[in-house]
Amino acid sequence: MRGAFALAKGRAPQSNPRMAFADFPAQQQAVALLQRSLERGRLAHAYLFTGDDLDELEGMARTLAKTLNCQQPRRAGSAALDSCDDCLACRKIDHANHADVQWIRPEMKSRQISVDQIRELIHTVNLKPTEAEWKVAVIVAADRLNTQAANAFLKTLEEPPSRSILILLTAEPQQLLETILSRCLRLNFAGEGGGRKFAPEHVAWLREFGAQLAEPKQNLLGRYRVLGQMLARLAALKEQIKETLTARSPLQRYNDVDPKLVEKWEEELDAAIEAEYRRQRAELLLTLQWWLRDVWLRKLGTDVELVAFPELAGAVETVSARISGVEALDNLRVLEQTQRLLRTNVQEALALEVGLLELRL
Repeated sequence: MRGAFALAKGRAPQSNPRMAFADFPAQQQAVALLQRSLERGRLAHAYLFTGDDLDELEGMARTLAKTLNCQQPRRAGSAALDSCDDCLACRKIDHANHADVQWIRPEMKSRQISVDQIRELIHTVNLKPTEAEWKVAVIVAADRLNTQAANAFLKTLEEPPSRSILILLTAEPQQLLETILSRCLRLNFAGEGGGRKFAPEHVAWLREFGAQLAEPKQNLLGRYRVLGQMLARLAALKEQIKETLTARSPLQRYNDVDPKLVEKWEEELDAAIEAEYRRQRAELLLTLQWWLRDVWLRKLGTDVELVAFPELAGAVETVSARISGVEALDNLRVLEQTQRLLRTNVQEALALEVGLLELRL
């Protein structure tokens, strides 16, 4: 997908997605590495940005693209080290309408990055810059490159044209082919302290959901009430994403455009909504999985410093008291299997129903 949805990010509506390197205080070690390369004029031709938060990775890639093409950058000598975050080039990149910054995302139907998308990217990258110093291509969720697309990308990834940078983003680097990994310089944006970060709204939901799981007599009817709560949360999440991304769509900013372009934007919007929904659904289920991990750790009598949600200890204690260590470990396997199923074409409600009914609570 092209750049119309470079701003298809964020868990909640954000009125101003703009930022510079200085706005990533938890990532200063990785930022320092990038800025050192900028200062020395030794940027890699291809980067792999990894971390738990794909939103943050997109923000970092966008900031690097702005710094390279900023008209009034913050400098050290002659080298640009950060963007001004305010010039025309920066604003264009923020609003996803810069001709020389391209974004590729998984397609809606296949949930993969196709060989056709990669071939279009290769063609575009090989053209001379239209209005900038650098051409930048960002591949969001690069773990979704199918085998054909990955293989078609290898030569360009190894030897891209001069004054061009390829940035691959993923929260699941283990899913990438070794041939892709070996051609990129990897920067990890896990953040200082190394702890996994959870979206506050997911934690707020988990507080209520965990309390419901801890209720006594988890019979069949109770399980279906839990399923209903899960599906209601996901429906609200998808509606929120739809509202946010629709408001950012060029469909809301431009009138009287070619019908074919309107159709393209509509397809991009649908794909962006679906991709962002699947990402946030995975984050929500991962949050639940880490809560179940706390239950398992409680059964093992592990140090409280290792738990993810110490503030939810009451529900964890209640559930751990009525299941065995083997059952607690099985719950983690159930959530892993549910996540794998949801990456296929299985019906969402069916996969969640099977998973929630199998949990031992």
